[in-house]
Amino acid sequence: MNMDSLTINTIRTLSIDAIEKANSGHPGLPLGAAPAAYTLWAKVMNHNPHDSKWDNRDRFILSAGHGSALLYSLLHLFDYGLTIEDLKNFRQLDSLTPGHPEYRHTNGVETTTGPLGQGIANAVGMAFAETYLANKFNREGFPVVDHYTYALCGDGCLQEGVSAESSSLAETLGLGKLIILYDSNKITIEGSTETAFTENVGERYKAYGWQVITVEDGNDVDAIEAAINKAKKETKKPSLIEIKTQIGYGSPNKQGKASAHGEPLGAEEIVATKKNLGWEYKKDFFVPQKVREYMDTLIKEGEKKEKAWKEMFKKYKAKYPELAEEYKQWYSGKISADLMDDKFWTNEGEIATRSASEKVLNKLAGVVPYLIGGSADLGPSNKSVMKEREYYSKDDRGGSNIHFGIREFAMTAMASGMAAHGGLKPYIAGFFVFSDYMKSGLRMQALMGLPVISIFTHDSIGVGEDGPTHQPVEQLAALRSIPGYTVFRPCDSKETMAGWYLALTRKSPTALVLSRQNLKTLDETGKDALKGAYILKDEKNPDIILMATGSEVELIYDAADKLAEKGIKARVVSMPSWEVFEEQSEAYKEKILPDKIRARVAVEAASSLGWHKYVGLDGAVISMDTFGASAPAKELFKRFGFTADNVVETALKVLDKN
Repeated sequence: MNMDSLTINTIRTLSIDAIEKANSGHPGLPLGAAPAAYTLWAKVMNHNPHDSKWDNRDRFILSAGHGSALLYSLLHLFDYGLTIEDLKNFRQLDSLTPGHPEYRHTNGVETTTGPLGQGIANAVGMAFAETYLANKFNREGFPVVDHYTYALCGDGCLQEGVSAESSSLAETLGLGKLIILYDSNKITIEGSTETAFTENVGERYKAYGWQVITVEDGNDVDAIEAAINKAKKETKKPSLIEIKTQIGYGSPNKQGKASAHGEPLGAEEIVATKKNLGWEYKKDFFVPQKVREYMDTLIKEGEKKEKAWKEMFKKYKAKYPELAEEYKQWYSGKISADLMDDKFWTNEGEIATRSASEKVLNKLAGVVPYLIGGSADLGPSNKSVMKEREYYSKDDRGGSNIHFGIREFAMTAMASGMAAHGGLKPYIAGFFVFSDYMKSGLRMQALMGLPVISIFTHDSIGVGEDGPTHQPVEQLAALRSIPGYTVFRPCDSKETMAGWYLALTRKSPTALVLSRQNLKTLDETGKDALKGAYILKDEKNPDIILMATGSEVELIYDAADKLAEKGIKARVVSMPSWEVFEEQSEAYKEKILPDKIRARVAVEAASSLGWHKYVGLDGAVISMDTFGASAPAKELFKRFGFTADNVVETALKVLDKN
């Protein structure tokens, strides 16, 4: 058995041993795709296992994240820090080898994958980042940003719509250093793809404009290497390499069958599989010494490549010191202290918060050079365009406004890829109601702790005549329910700046939820909004607390005046971010919402879900627990009870109960 075959079979046997010990996992992909992954990692990909954060490494994404045992076997053999013990703890509590690859949890994992198709979109985002940064920093003789992005996907990934969205855009943007390895085995959980997926994938990708290369034998290492190198030579458009494999390869009773996909082979079948593969070693989790020695040579080659890059960067720094310093700044992600300067906190008068956001964004564009983003074909409506910057295209790699097209899901997952790549601060934009299309991608951002900024406009029934299809009701509750996700709904221009500041400085994703209609800028709003909730108007020993977010803050402000005329003292609390408020000290939270004041009214033109935590059993919520209607915004707010008079009436009822 030659070294290639021995190493491939080592990968296979480590993978199936890990799955068998866990009695859980997916052996089919590791057995079938091991030759392709091995060829890429050992013969083509530039990476240094002893410095997994090397800026100019090639990126590898296992889009078919259920095949994680394959990736962990590679990470072990290439000495990324995973031990045999880690492989033995596959899918166990607190192990470094969870069921699907997790970013920032396991060294060498570039992005969290598992929800099929998103890894492809993440890869498109990473490939995009490479082109943009290369255009910014490379100079003749100094290709400091020069790497490829590879993804390994399966039939399931290519059935998901997000793969289609992102693949279509990848060619439009000319991302020639993006290469997808397609593990084409024609099997999914329910059986043959003939039941639901009979399209010609190669022709589909040719229609997108991709280069398509086919490898007929998934065990032919030479053919796979030749295909990858051919793909690398095509720099004008991305490449799909269809590698025809057999799921569960080597398993005498499960090869080519759906049963190989997502269940352990079983002890007897493992013995039979190892025999079928010509594996002569009896011990489980065994790595032959020859393989160890061979891997050492490959690891040293990776170290040499990074060393050469660092030597080049020293010369680059000597010749272009300012550019080298800027490069470091971009990759550090540090935000200028100027953002707390009062010039960013100007009172814009009566203005929609989407328009206030536009003003802030364009100020920020002057001090955050690595800010980059765009909208799902809604730039003029979202007010999300940086006016002094150009649009990115295959002909202009320097543009930092992005046309994502009507592809909300792909846009979200691409932004995750950009953030995970490093060097950029991405933002995306869309109508708030269509955050539903983006939800899975937003959840993944929170899971990975990626500080992507989402601009969501048209935030309530204030959308007006477009009607209930475009009027978000349950979306605020949905995003607030995501662990680690920050939602910020400002009430005016000053709070909008606070939201942007938080979004730029937090280490997690943030949604800025903004109004279509004009809102008054209140005298009392300001930097205290950075605490998530604060008092705008108060009386000594208040009788009742009125709290709200966004456009409804103006209502409770006016309602407090009306209550004062009746001799009732009301505290007015603006609460733009529940998540940020919950991070404050217990003393601060008690100061804003003291336990002794049980009479409380919350007002928000969205679902009431979640507000009862703050109003308690004795309080009330004025909310939208039905869908809206098609009419001018002012009529809708009146119809659904979002008026100062209704706030007063509700407050009086609450006071009667207390």
